[in-house]
Amino acid sequence: MNLLFSNDKRGHYPPSSYYTATATPHGVAPELKGEVRADVCIVGGGYTGLSAALHLARKGMDVVLLEAHRVGFGASGRNGGQVGTGQRHEQAHLEKAYGIDDARKLWDIAEEAKALVRDISAKHAPEAHYKPGVSHAVWQSSEVAHEAANAEKLARDYGYDQIRMLDRDETVELTGSPSFVGGSLDMGAGHVHPLNLAIGIAKAAQSAGARIFENSVVHHIQPGSKPVVQTDRGRVVADHVVLAANGYLGGLDRKVAARVMPINNYILATEPLGDRWKEILPTDVAVCDSKFVVNYWRRSDDDRLLFGGAETYGYRFPKDIAGLVRKPMLTIYPQLADARIDYAWGGTLAITTTRMPHFSRPQQGLWSASGFSGHGVALATMAGRIMAEAIAGEAGQFDLMESLKKPPFPGGAALRSPLLVAAMTWFSLRDRLGI
Repeated sequence: MNLLFSNDKRGHYPPSSYYTATATPHGVAPELKGEVRADVCIVGGGYTGLSAALHLARKGMDVVLLEAHRVGFGASGRNGGQVGTGQRHEQAHLEKAYGIDDARKLWDIAEEAKALVRDISAKHAPEAHYKPGVSHAVWQSSEVAHEAANAEKLARDYGYDQIRMLDRDETVELTGSPSFVGGSLDMGAGHVHPLNLAIGIAKAAQSAGARIFENSVVHHIQPGSKPVVQTDRGRVVADHVVLAANGYLGGLDRKVAARVMPINNYILATEPLGDRWKEILPTDVAVCDSKFVVNYWRRSDDDRLLFGGAETYGYRFPKDIAGLVRKPMLTIYPQLADARIDYAWGGTLAITTTRMPHFSRPQQGLWSASGFSGHGVALATMAGRIMAEAIAGEAGQFDLMESLKKPPFPGGAALRSPLLVAAMTWFSLRDRLGI
C-alpha cells in the first residue's frame, strides 16, 4: 500500500484540516510532462524540499521540484506548528553520545534553524503568523528537577537564557489546567501556521527561479552520474537528486527506508472559544507536555484550540480522529466536554531509532535528509539549506549530520512496523498508567 494515497485524494489537501481551510490562496503548479533537465531534482514538496529549492535557486542553480500532491501536503502542512529549541534530544544526551564539540555544533545548527524559520516567516510567509513562546508542562514532580537542570545547563554552557522555570501555580495559570506540577517557558521557541509557512517557502523558491511541478508522483529513480527521476508522465535528468519525501518515501530508496519509519499523528480544532480562553490558555503561547506520546496545543488566530496527540503505526488513519484526540484533550481540559469539534485530521511524519535526523548519500548522485521525529518545523527547513550548501560545495554541516549514529530499525524496512507497534504500545501504556 502507498502512503501517498492511503488517506487522501490525489492532488488535494485534507479537507478536514483547519490548516486547509485557512491556507494562503495559491494556484496549482503544472504536472511534469515529458523530459526536462536540471542541475538538481528534488523529490518532495515539504519543508526540506522547498527549503532546498529556495536555497539552491538563490545560488543560481537550475532546480526542479516534484511533489506528488500539493506543496506542503504531508507533515509540513499538518503538524502542530511548534518551532522547538535544540535537537530532538537534550544537550546533555548529545554530549554523551557525540562529544562536547559535536554537541555544540548540533546546538548551533538548531539555533540557526529557528532563526531561518523566523526569517522566512517575516520575509516570505507573513500569513504563517510566527509567534514566540513554547511552554513545556510536566506531569510528575520528578520531572521538575530535570527540567530545571536542563534550563540551567543551557544558560551556563550554551549561553541560552530564553527559558524561565514555572512553578505549579504559574503552570496552572499559563495552561489553564491543574493537571501539571510545573514546567518551563521558552521564549526563544515559537509557533506558526505550518501550511502557510510551506506555501510561503514555495512561492519564494519559485520567485528565485525554481520550477515546481505538483501532482507528479515519482515512482523510480535511476542513480548514476546523471540520475534520472521518473514520474507517470515525465522524467527529470539531473546532476543531483535530493530525496525529501520523509514519511512518504516508500520504496524509492530502501537504504533510507530501513532507517526512517513513518508514523501517524492527529490534531483537532475546536469551535471558536471566545471568552472561554480566559480559562483555557490565557496567553498566546504553544504548549507541549511530558508524555512519551506528546500532547501539544495552541490557540488559533480565530480563537480555536488546536490540540494534537495520539499516534498510530499502520497505513490507514482511524475513522474517528476527533474521538481519538478528544480523549487526551479532555484529560487536560475537562471543561471543554461541551465544545464542538470543527476539524480533525491526521498526518504522517517519520522517526528514526535515535530520534536524530537521518542525513545520507545513499547512492551516487543522491542526497537525503529525513526522520525529524516530531521536531521538523525548524530542523526540516534547515535540512534543506544544509543540503543546498553541500551540493554547492560547502558540506561541513551535512557531513556532521551524516556522521551521526543511524542504526536501522530491527528487521529493516520490511519488519520495522510490527516491531515498532509493540514498542510504542508499551510506552503508550506507561503514559496512561503515569509511570
